[in-house]
Amino acid sequence: MITRTIAGAGLIASLLAASAGAVQAVPAAADAAPSGTPDWQALLDGVVAGGAVAAIAEIRDRDRTWRGVSGTVRLDGSRPAPANGRFRAGSVTKSFTAATVLHLVGEGRLRLTDTVERWLPGLVDGGQRITVRNLLQHTSGIPEYTTGMFDKWGIPEERHRTWAARELVERVRDRPREFPPGTRFGYSNTNYVLLGMVIESVTGRPYATEVRERILRPLGLRHTSLPGAATRIPGPHAHAYVPVTKGGKTVPVDVTRFNPTMAGASGEIISTTEDLNRFFRALFQGRLLLPAQLKEMKDLAAAKEYGLGLEVGSLPCGTAWGHGGGTHGYLTVAFSSADGSRQLALSMTPYAGDPEKAALTLLTSALCH
Repeated sequence: MITRTIAGAGLIASLLAASAGAVQAVPAAADAAPSGTPDWQALLDGVVAGGAVAAIAEIRDRDRTWRGVSGTVRLDGSRPAPANGRFRAGSVTKSFTAATVLHLVGEGRLRLTDTVERWLPGLVDGGQRITVRNLLQHTSGIPEYTTGMFDKWGIPEERHRTWAARELVERVRDRPREFPPGTRFGYSNTNYVLLGMVIESVTGRPYATEVRERILRPLGLRHTSLPGAATRIPGPHAHAYVPVTKGGKTVPVDVTRFNPTMAGASGEIISTTEDLNRFFRALFQGRLLLPAQLKEMKDLAAAKEYGLGLEVGSLPCGTAWGHGGGTHGYLTVAFSSADGSRQLALSMTPYAGDPEKAALTLLTSALCH
């Protein structure tokens, strides 16, 4: 599961589609408080009961906010998981990277029709036929660089190695393209590593600096960080585990610490549920991008289930907008209604069973009650 969530295409949207029949009855089945609001804590507890060590959530319903936590900091521990806990948000990073690219487009410093070859000459074979839009939409045909980086349990073979973005891209230099650019969708983290490099080429500064200056600082996302090569999670957090079977016995391996340069602009961000909801609300309410860039981001997502760094999924009450993310024992759900008035940000540390189903139950209830 861990490898699938790092490199997997539209994990949350795929689960939404697969579970559509099952989740339609969820809001009616959930116990409600006297005000008619679902019992969020009971639904969050269901995520832990389904097999997560910890689950942290923030639900926003217009001007009301609910925050909750379930489970423990450590497997078989007793200390409750922190309500303000930090976590690795995985591919939710792509929405931050895409918003930064589109910010540059809005400034006229970059065009979606620009080629990879223009900004990163000689790096990608056939780069003159691959556009920035192709990278954002995962329609470049460039293969997945993470293939072969994990052991059979989904743990990185070199957990503490520092990777340069160019090294990650060069892992697929000699591999054939999966399809001609623009002909179909094929989720590949390589696309977003390249976008991070494009941002640096355009601005002359690391992509992480641009994300901080254009998104984190203006929105006051004080608990969101781009850690670079730092292996620890700053601040309070729940630990993440991967079950490993050796000699017929399954034991947990703590994978909380690793070097996130292997994810970079495709998945390195550490955040909180509050910060993720604040980011997506600002995005959907037009406070980050110019109208033309936001419209294209959402129009393409609505048409193809993946836009310019944006996932969509069908719910009984309409469409959920946002992004899912997973990395080394952490799984994140960050979705909103189209106008950002209803939101769920959820981090969980899955270990056994199927906590994803309970997570989708919570998501459906949060956006559709």
